[in-house]
Amino acid sequence: MAPTHLAFDLYGTLLDTSSIKTALENLLPNDQKPLATHIVQDWRKHQLEYTWRLTSMGVYKDFSTVTLLSLRNALQDSGVSIPDLLTDKLIHAYDYLSLFPDAEPLLRALEASPEFMATVFSNGTPAQLETSIHQSHGLKDSVFASSNLPYVSVDAVKRFKPAPEVYWHLLGQLGLSTDEASKVVLVSGNPFDIVGAGAVGMKTVWVDREGRGWRDGLGAPDKVVKSLEEVVKWVKDEK
Repeated sequence: MAPTHLAFDLYGTLLDTSSIKTALENLLPNDQKPLATHIVQDWRKHQLEYTWRLTSMGVYKDFSTVTLLSLRNALQDSGVSIPDLLTDKLIHAYDYLSLFPDAEPLLRALEASPEFMATVFSNGTPAQLETSIHQSHGLKDSVFASSNLPYVSVDAVKRFKPAPEVYWHLLGQLGLSTDEASKVVLVSGNPFDIVGAGAVGMKTVWVDREGRGWRDGLGAPDKVVKSLEEVVKWVKDEK
């Protein structure tokens, strides 16, 4: 079944979560600025771990809350303390992450390919996605911002990727049945997302920017690319 829908993960795929480092550095005293890279890495690690643990426990806290809690965890890991007011500024800045450089040619290719429906599919809350897509530089004038379905959030399901329910929810929002999962290509830089989407029958493209090669033993993508720029061409070739 030829794919007709392209679903793009946001954090770590279109948006570079490490780009929050600049905002963090601006809030740290000079002697703690060298810790920024490590804090940002820990922040992302805890953020993902929190989502997996919450879903495993059958408990839900929205992604905005998870992002705040994981930030506090990362700061504590490095022995850094900042006032709540500054923490709030960081959480606000998270809605304005930078695009990966290879996202720009992808967006141009999507503009030139109206035969595909493109949407963002994310752990983020609707409020986070609204801001990121409609106000952040790089996305506010993109096909996502002008789409009838700019994003699908897992928030409605109260579970996080890679729980199968969130991918079924995506299918439902696209007007597809579970038997039509292969009409969707899930594009992600996160292996757990690729495996989750593949488990429900979606086609998958993993973005391997660092060229490390696929290592996850629980599944494999249909296609590995080193750049988002390659995605649209591959999908067209699949048709």
